[in-house]
Amino acid sequence: MNVMNVMNDGRKPVHLAVYDTYADWETGHTTAWLARAGYEIRTVAPSPASVRTLAGVRIQPDLALADLRPEDSSLLILTGADLWDAGDDLAPFARKARDFLDAGVPVAAICGATAGLAREGLLDDRDHTSAVSFYLAATGYRGGERYVDADAVTDKAGLLVTAGPTEPVAFAREVFRLLGVYEGEVLDAWYRLFHDSDPEAYAVLEGAAR
Repeated sequence: MNVMNVMNDGRKPVHLAVYDTYADWETGHTTAWLARAGYEIRTVAPSPASVRTLAGVRIQPDLALADLRPEDSSLLILTGADLWDAGDDLAPFARKARDFLDAGVPVAAICGATAGLAREGLLDDRDHTSAVSFYLAATGYRGGERYVDADAVTDKAGLLVTAGPTEPVAFAREVFRLLGVYEGEVLDAWYRLFHDSDPEAYAVLEGAAR
């Protein structure tokens, strides 16, 4: 399927955070279709050393977290990982997310990464979601009243996307909407095809591609 596959037009890369125990399934839709839409996907890790995903896949990162600047990026994607709930090893990624949001550059967080943002205080004043509300409540954060029981949520400022671990397709949908990759009936069709296996949605996407 060659849906809206365009050449990179000079837009800034999308940065995908990678670390040991990174949950392989959570961002595949997002990064694959962003790449097809012309975005360069660059991986960023705690250090220049390689990491291994939850499945044991080895990833050699493009850059270390310390070298990542918001002004060089279109979006920072934070994926779930066991390490988010095993200590403070990934806290620097939440602090980097703060830098991005303060600079007006969007962040998208799924699964355990939402807990990392909660611990950093980034969900206290923003609409958000996660796996379940009590998962975030256990972090001691103060944003419980802003929790939304939905598959994926974009905050009102249009800078933060959050989702739980079972919603990689909805997560991708919100990212595409935020970056303007797909819109309107095309975005809806993309979601219906990959979430609901709706064959009628395929025709909409093919029509958009033509």
